[in-house]
Amino acid sequence: MDSEPPSPCHPRYVMLNDQRNNVKPPPQRRHVPRYKSRGRNSPGECCLKCICCCYCFLFILILLLVTAVLVFFTINKPQKPTYDINQVEVKAFKIHKDLSVYTEFIVSVKADNPNPHIGFIYGKDSSVNVLYTGNTLCSGSLPSFHQPGNNISMMNITMKGKNVLDSGLREDLLKDKKEGKIPILITVKAPISLVIGKFPLREVFVYINCSLVVDNLSPKHKIGILSRKYYYDIGI
Repeated sequence: MDSEPPSPCHPRYVMLNDQRNNVKPPPQRRHVPRYKSRGRNSPGECCLKCICCCYCFLFILILLLVTAVLVFFTINKPQKPTYDINQVEVKAFKIHKDLSVYTEFIVSVKADNPNPHIGFIYGKDSSVNVLYTGNTLCSGSLPSFHQPGNNISMMNITMKGKNVLDSGLREDLLKDKKEGKIPILITVKAPISLVIGKFPLREVFVYINCSLVVDNLSPKHKIGILSRKYYYDIGI
């Protein structure tokens, strides 16, 4: 049995020109997808990544330190130290004819640190002054030492000075001595560093003003403190 002849293959596309002649389309091209090749990172991008990593590390480190400090202070509940003048001793108090006054005082101060895990370092650049109605009689400094936690320390401060008083101030001083009520002001400026464990923190200045009323300023006599008031301040 004879098979039918195969039908002729017709082109898939036929284009007509102006002369209406059949023109075959151009052969089809296979389009291969193009991929952009990744080049190497530029030096600027590497530096930017390093800077970002450093900032992230510093931020995490600061966050951890702040958290540790907050936890420490929350658990330990720190308390401020207290200071009290126990005794004022007059070694010399001489009023000369030229209205100059030579004085020598020894003041005993009790420093109480109630914190078990917090200490204090008292620096060298301290000053202590004794004033009468705004005029300095004598001056000295605190001893430099480390006060551990949960400790009571006694400080004996020696102060000396020679100053000139006017006639009116001299008369007021003699009058107060006669009445047995002499107002004096003791000012303290002390650089103190907080110590947590074995690590000292930033140094700050503590200012203490103590207003006292004493019964006499005679050498070799026990000085009675009739009243006292304390004022505290902290500065950087």
